[in-house]
Amino acid sequence: MRSSKSRPAGVSNPEPSVPETVVISHSEIETAGVAYGLASTLNPGTTVLLIGELGAGKTAFVRGLAEGLGLDPHQVSSPTFTLIQEYRGRITLHHADLYRITADEAEDLGLQELAGPDSVVAVEWADKLTRPVGEAVLVRLEDLGNDTRRITIAQGALTPPDSSALPS
Repeated sequence: MRSSKSRPAGVSNPEPSVPETVVISHSEIETAGVAYGLASTLNPGTTVLLIGELGAGKTAFVRGLAEGLGLDPHQVSSPTFTLIQEYRGRITLHHADLYRITADEAEDLGLQELAGPDSVVAVEWADKLTRPVGEAVLVRLEDLGNDTRRITIAQGALTPPDSSALPS
């Protein structure tokens, strides 16, 4: 089920509105499939900002993104302890996980430098970022119970939301 809305609450944007798509997923495979489809629309240099509670499906989404970019999804694991994983192929996928670090430490990682002409960056726990991100896609994953997820995708030049501005 898909619908379109205006930009997510808590996201500031220089444009009047950002198109938003909502998809309901009923399994991890469907969640990865949504990301697979999104991958074909991404330009090199794009950053995918992932927001969701623990277990919401952020890493499963990145697996689908990797597969959609022509990479092996089985290589993708959560970089919680390494902070950033790199998966090389025709397009390199840099996969960051900010769960265990502070907002200040997240800013020091230099994630903006990873987005280049031959790469895409996926950032889990992106609500820890405090600066605007250029060409970005915001993906909010919400666990609705029984393996069901609401996946909200907004594209455009976005400022990641402050975690206090996220709907509960």
